[in-house]
Amino acid sequence: MALKTYKLGELISVVDERNLERIKKFYGININKEFMPTVANTNELDESKYKVVRKNRFVFSGMQTGRDECIRISMYLNENPIIVSPAYVTFEISRTDIVLPMFFFMLFLSKEKDRLGWFYSDGSIRSNLDWPVFCDISITLPDITIQQKYVDIYESMVANQKAYEKGLDDLKLTCDAFLDKLKKECPKKEIGKLLTEVDRRNLDGQITSVKGINIDKKFIDSVADTNGVDLKKYKLVLKNELAYSGMQTGRDRCVRIALQDTNKSIIISPAYSVFQVEESKILPEYVMMWFSRTEIDRLGWFYSDASIRANLDNDRLFEMQIPIPNISVQRSIADIYKVYTERKRINEQLKQQIKDICPILIKGSLEE
Repeated sequence: MALKTYKLGELISVVDERNLERIKKFYGININKEFMPTVANTNELDESKYKVVRKNRFVFSGMQTGRDECIRISMYLNENPIIVSPAYVTFEISRTDIVLPMFFFMLFLSKEKDRLGWFYSDGSIRSNLDWPVFCDISITLPDITIQQKYVDIYESMVANQKAYEKGLDDLKLTCDAFLDKLKKECPKKEIGKLLTEVDRRNLDGQITSVKGINIDKKFIDSVADTNGVDLKKYKLVLKNELAYSGMQTGRDRCVRIALQDTNKSIIISPAYSVFQVEESKILPEYVMMWFSRTEIDRLGWFYSDASIRANLDNDRLFEMQIPIPNISVQRSIADIYKVYTERKRINEQLKQQIKDICPILIKGSLEE
């Protein structure tokens, strides 16, 4: 079948539906092109100004495309509507006789399209991909029947990944129920009596890969420019140690802490704190389980209210309390948690592999 080329603007239409239904589910888009609950403080916001996102509707943000090297776009697939910032553009496919909505989304699940967005954003002083520029991007499409064939392949892979993810939810429910039971049955201790701060520096400069912590409480590659920075001053984090940043806990509503569970030591900014535990009395995995709970994030947000910068300083962190069962009980629940975290890691790999396969599927559809 012959291929045809179209401008994006020929295929899509802006849908500006405001939140007259008073929906309270505030969402944003991350660089993985996924919807995520907003971390911004939504108290006292006029939600009627926010835009409604319904099933099969797209959300686009051209802000900082050049900085992130990512076209921030996502397609909403759930039945229950959500709302997004008025700064986003919400749109739908107007020419479904030419392009299937899911095939359209698959086109953007590639590094090639992200690089193209980065290239086009170069004309903006803020490295934004402005809406008129986005609409002027050209895409080449096969016949709609060929599109459907490759959409079916993609959706079958996603369905398998979602089935695996559902098993994760069951494991998490088990962990949460166990911890809720411990809250009622075990004595509590302050965090400050469980953690000891350590300060080892990267004195030989051997480690050059700097890590940070995201709001999912995972170590990530730092986005800071370290050119000319003396990495010998950076702090080492060894296996089973916890790294912590109290900055902007109130803004993010997140106690930003992560457990280093690999044999390879990492380095983090000197502004972070590093803690170790006495493993004969308490397991680091058990401590991390508690920090993974939303109730701890809410408590951190509450405690940070005393700071002018909404930070959660160490002394306030140390005032938090968690229940402490005997070490065998800790080990039992920690073993379940390890299975959960490992399967969660595998699930993230599956999601990435599906995304990586999308360009191959698109290429195959264009070559039929």
